[in-house]
Amino acid sequence: KLVESGGGLMPAGGSLRLSCAASGRTISNYATGWFRQAPGKEREFVSAISRSGGNTNAASSVKGRFTISRDNAKNTVYLQMNTLEPEDTAVYYCAATMPGSSTVVPTRPSTYTYWGQGTQVTVSS
Repeated sequence: KLVESGGGLMPAGGSLRLSCAASGRTISNYATGWFRQAPGKEREFVSAISRSGGNTNAASSVKGRFTISRDNAKNTVYLQMNTLEPEDTAVYYCAATMPGSSTVVPTRPSTYTYWGQGTQVTVSS
């Protein structure tokens, strides 16, 4: 089970840190990603971290502003979001998958097996 937290309402330029806590699974056995879905839009890739933890990827729209990280001791993956923009408003989902390679960073939603329930992020202008 994956449980997201940390969403909320922030003014543009602000920061939020989302958490994705895994229960019943060891998060370091999985590649983990963050996706988001705005009203009327498709779910889109935000950022992901490989099973090894040594590789990350981020969408061009968030590169330089968002950072993904993992704390194996807490079995939790984080998404630090800085310099928030109104366009970042969406429901953010955490997802996990077990790819064959420990260094792969999957970016397609269809690649992921397990999903959290989502947390709302709203950025006001």
